[in-house]
Amino acid sequence: MSQQTSSQNFLQFKQIKDGIIVLKNKALRGVLMVSSINFDLKSEDEQNATIYQFQSFLNSLDFSCQICVQSRRLNITGYFDRLKELEKTQANDLLKAQISEYRKFVQNLVEEGTIMTKQFFVVVPYALGEVSMKKGLLGFKPQQPIMSDENFSMCKEQLLQRMEFVAIGLKRCGLSVVPLTSPELIELLWSWHHPKEAEVGYYPEIMPELVK
Repeated sequence: MSQQTSSQNFLQFKQIKDGIIVLKNKALRGVLMVSSINFDLKSEDEQNATIYQFQSFLNSLDFSCQICVQSRRLNITGYFDRLKELEKTQANDLLKAQISEYRKFVQNLVEEGTIMTKQFFVVVPYALGEVSMKKGLLGFKPQQPIMSDENFSMCKEQLLQRMEFVAIGLKRCGLSVVPLTSPELIELLWSWHHPKEAEVGYYPEIMPELVK
């Protein structure tokens, strides 16, 4: 068994399909990327209004959601490369020395983790078992759920409705919300397990069998 195959056995997800994460336990997850707001720059009335809207949003939920924050050092590799090029081509010795000192200063800030970037995500769930429960309430005998194409379509429709409901609630708080696509989900999951590589802008080639 290869190292890649054995490592994948520890992952909780099986597939990413139509912008949805399919877990090994047949549950589905949709991920929304959410913007941030500078709360301290708002007036007291605006702060209170934002808090009230967020409380109303939380109270309106009848399902669980997970809020995730991804923090990592800011990737400015391209900026460093540009400074190095300017340093090499600079004819003025004084300016050349200043560029070198500035580049080293910024590089030290990044390496110490002083310059950070944060991304915010909301994970919305839907379980295949919920379809079986609805069938049971309608008089059908619940059976062991099977992730057939029909069941996936049903679950996907319910999950998208939940994601839209969450998006509307967050937009009322003054936030921008965007659902992640399949390639974006793969990059997110990969960067979560490989933070050092992601910080320098490296991402692997997306395997076709993981995305549909």
